[in-house]
Amino acid sequence: MTLTGEPQQQKLQELLAYVSQHSSYYQRIFRENGIDSASIATTADLTRLPFTTKDDLAQYNDDFLCVPKSKITDFVTTSGTLSDPVAFYLTDSDIERLASNEAESFRCAGGNPDDIYQLMTTIDRRFMAGLAYWMGARKMGAGMIRVGPGAPFLQWESIQRFSPTVIIAIPSFIPRLIDYAIANEIDFQSSSIKSVICIGEPVRNPDFTFNELGKRITSQWDVKLYSTYASTEMGAAFTECGQGKGGHLNPDLLILEVVDEHGNAVGEGQLGEVVVTTLGVEGMPLLRYKTGDLCHVYYQPCACGRTSPRLGPVVGRKQQMIKFKGTTIFPPALFDVLDAVKEIELYQVVVSKNEFGNDEITIVLPMQLQTAVFKEMIHSLFKSRLRVSPALQFVTAEELTFRIYKQEKRKPEKLIYI
Repeated sequence: MTLTGEPQQQKLQELLAYVSQHSSYYQRIFRENGIDSASIATTADLTRLPFTTKDDLAQYNDDFLCVPKSKITDFVTTSGTLSDPVAFYLTDSDIERLASNEAESFRCAGGNPDDIYQLMTTIDRRFMAGLAYWMGARKMGAGMIRVGPGAPFLQWESIQRFSPTVIIAIPSFIPRLIDYAIANEIDFQSSSIKSVICIGEPVRNPDFTFNELGKRITSQWDVKLYSTYASTEMGAAFTECGQGKGGHLNPDLLILEVVDEHGNAVGEGQLGEVVVTTLGVEGMPLLRYKTGDLCHVYYQPCACGRTSPRLGPVVGRKQQMIKFKGTTIFPPALFDVLDAVKEIELYQVVVSKNEFGNDEITIVLPMQLQTAVFKEMIHSLFKSRLRVSPALQFVTAEELTFRIYKQEKRKPEKLIYI
């Protein structure tokens, strides 16, 4: 568990008093488990409380709300891939907390008020992250260009017109941006961009070296990559500093636990599930919320001088674990193999069940790659990396683009379950 001082203990006590008074969900949990919330005095005492799960949040959604809906300023939903979106309600105070988190995250990633950020993700469609980035830049005093996702022409037109210094983007979009620049003779190496804040996908391996996507970007473009890890539920982010050794916890906003499958804390450098308790949240605070995300945790101080714990890249999500032909695989491992092949610009991973209830994996690729040589190369690469090889399906590039970049979705659908 996170080792912190008096300020965090005080915030925890305030949180427990608050949910005891205002959260019908936690009132019931305390009552059913015979818990006196006043007896939870320190972060170490948190282990006496049960975990809150995603299923709890989905099943009892509005029971977590601690204020009348008339006090809600912003209505957002999670973008879960395996279940219906869950509502999340933010008050004015919660939005200000988001802004403070993101301003601090930008500073952690080398940002300052002189920077201009170009936002390559949506700020609408009930998406919390886009709002958080805009609010954070505003709070820090930096500029923001809200271009939104996709549209390489518009992205480059904005870069050339306004000279942003930092891109905020899903990293798998960056190779498309580079390819567009090359095809249209845009001198991207001489652009104003100095760094990329990468959201939604890892660009590093657990040992902090670049994964295939990270290598693909940095081998073509001399930019600094900063990884982030965040979720709607925590309303905060773990962001890398210039050392590139994991995302830093903001202890003013979260209490962090990383636990094994039995719920026990894991040690330095060990893999476990990320569990957070949200501090300073007014609308829907959470106690010991199991994110389902598996990360390595590091408690030793960072070379940057920060002493807060750090999280490595998400290795996988517990609910997305695939058991395929006797091998356990998480989707990022599949992505890493595909990102290593320069000929592959688009792909989608489809996970389904066969007639016996076993997991099957199909990789959907553009039609122009459907050659015997290419298929043999892909099968060999998967077998050498993962010991198994998924099925391949080929569709037109237009069809695949439509499948991945659906207009009604907020993020590219590189992975689907059917």
